[in-house]
Parts: sequence; structure tokens; C-alpha cells
Amino acid sequence: MSRTARTRRMVRVAGAAAAAAALAATAAGCGGESLEGKEGGSGADGGKKGSLVIGSAGFTESSLMAELYKQVLEDAGYGASVKTLENRELYEPALEKGQIDVVPEYAATLAEFLNGKKNGSKAEPVASSDVDKTVAELKKLAEPKGLKVLPAGDAVDQNAFAVTKEFAAKHNLKSLSDLGKSKQKIKLAAGDECEIRPFCQPGLEKTYGIDIDGIDPKGVGTPQAKQAVKDGSDQLVLTTTTDATLEDFGLVLLEDDKRLQNADNVLPVVNEKDAGDKEIATALNRLTETLTTDDLIQLNRKIDAEREKPADVAKEYLESKGLLKG
Repeated sequence: MSRTARTRRMVRVAGAAAAAAALAATAAGCGGESLEGKEGGSGADGGKKGSLVIGSAGFTESSLMAELYKQVLEDAGYGASVKTLENRELYEPALEKGQIDVVPEYAATLAEFLNGKKNGSKAEPVASSDVDKTVAELKKLAEPKGLKVLPAGDAVDQNAFAVTKEFAAKHNLKSLSDLGKSKQKIKLAAGDECEIRPFCQPGLEKTYGIDIDGIDPKGVGTPQAKQAVKDGSDQLVLTTTTDATLEDFGLVLLEDDKRLQNADNVLPVVNEKDAGDKEIATALNRLTETLTTDDLIQLNRKIDAEREKPADVAKEYLESKGLLKG
């Protein structure tokens, strides 16, 4: 995420490595015995053009995007299934190995993830608020790993931080700078990877001087995380700019006035060897060119607030935009 903190990182590094190794044992790529038969995947019969596994990180928007990808690829003649992996530390190596074939990603977050993986946690940042430059840097890091980065669209979803309306009013908060100046000790509801991601806890502390007193690992923008802030057990929640349910919890976003967050435009990333076909890119690019940030907000609301299923929301949207031939 993710947006730098869109997926839950396992602090248990050894556990993550073991899980990745276990996944490697089942690798077979686009046409083979991939991950769709494993727990958490939704199986699909192979299409005329072969089978593809789409990775999802399991949070609302990732599940939605995976379903959108699945349905446009099925419409293009591929068998497709969705496999949910817990975090980027698991699904990115799986994508490299061909255990999954396609993932919906966020330009700046993935660029910095790969940058840190190659150059270490203190590497000079390569992402910026300029989407074209960010995607160019992402491609430099992804291509040597056998990953093909498809074009980014207008839809963008960045990390964002919210507090209750009452907390904002009490401390006169409109921005993250205001929160830093307030000198309040802050317990942050987020994914546990927030402790190390540069645009989460480290960035809040360094850029804004916010006193993070601890991470409550309830996930990124989950109902549990937002409820914890609403109840007052936490003061700040990591969510995203496309979160459609903040009002339901009495929460408001604080402005990222120093532009801590970078260009996290949505884009597909595929395994070049197994899913680098032009027809795959064409199908995914049609969706990317159509999807907007406002679309994401409305689609997320249907899932989070109206409790519709991601697959149903995806189908309705694709049909309304004329993106399904059938």
C-alpha cells in the first residue's frame, strides 16, 4: 500500500519468509498449478487463452480491484481466479516467481517497496508527487525482477490519516502539522508494518513531529481501526483518500499539508513471462483508462457501507462502463 501502509506487514520477518518459501513450492505460473486451489483463493476453470491468478491484499479496495481485473480478463478469454495474500512482503515475491500473475498496485508505494528491497531501508526515495517520474522509477526497479508495469490511470488512492471530529475541534486540528504542534501522544490504528514504512510512523514523526505512542495493529482503514478511534482507545487511524465510510464513524481527514504522501496512482503489475501478453495489457488498460478516484470512492462505499459483495460491485461497474462484451 500502499500507499505505503495499505497492506498488513508481518513484523514476524521469519514468519513472512517461511510463508513466502511455502508459496514458492507451489509455483507454476500462468498456465500451471498456481495458487487458485489454495485456501483463500477463488478457483476458475482455465479459459481458452490460459489461466491467470490475480493477487489481492484483502482490504476493500484491493479486493475490488482484483475482482475488476478478474472479470475483464475472463471477458478477454482467460481463466482467472483471485488469491488473497496477507501483505506486499508476500505477494510481491509470489508475483516475481509466477505464483500469481497480476496484481493491482499503487505506483509510489510499490516503487519505494522495491527501492528499499534493493537499496536498503535508508535508500534515497525514488517516488514523488509526479506520477510520470514515479512510474518511470518504478519500471527501473521492477523490470530486472521480471515484472511489467502497465500504464497508470487517473485513479489515485493515497494514505490518509483521520481523527474524530471532536478530537479535531478540541485541539484545533485541520492538518497533520497541527497535530504535530499539539504535542498530543498519539496511538495510531494501522497495519503493523506502519512501524517501518517511511510514509507511515517514521514519516509522521520526522515530517510532522507527531508523537506516536504506539501502533494498534487493526489494519488499514478497517471498521475495527476506525471504531477504535471513534471509541477513543486510539487517536489517529491510517486510512486512504478513497475511504467512503469516515462520516459513518464521525471521522475527518487531516490535510497532508507537507505532502508526505506520493503519487499512488492505481496501475496493474504483471509477471512479464507468464502474463506479459499484449491482450492482457489491452484488457487491463481499458479499465485503467476508465477508472477515476471518485469511482473508487463510490465503489468502496457500496462494499463497506452498503455491504455489497466485491464481485457484484465490480460486475455492475464494468457493465455500466461498457467494459464487458458479454
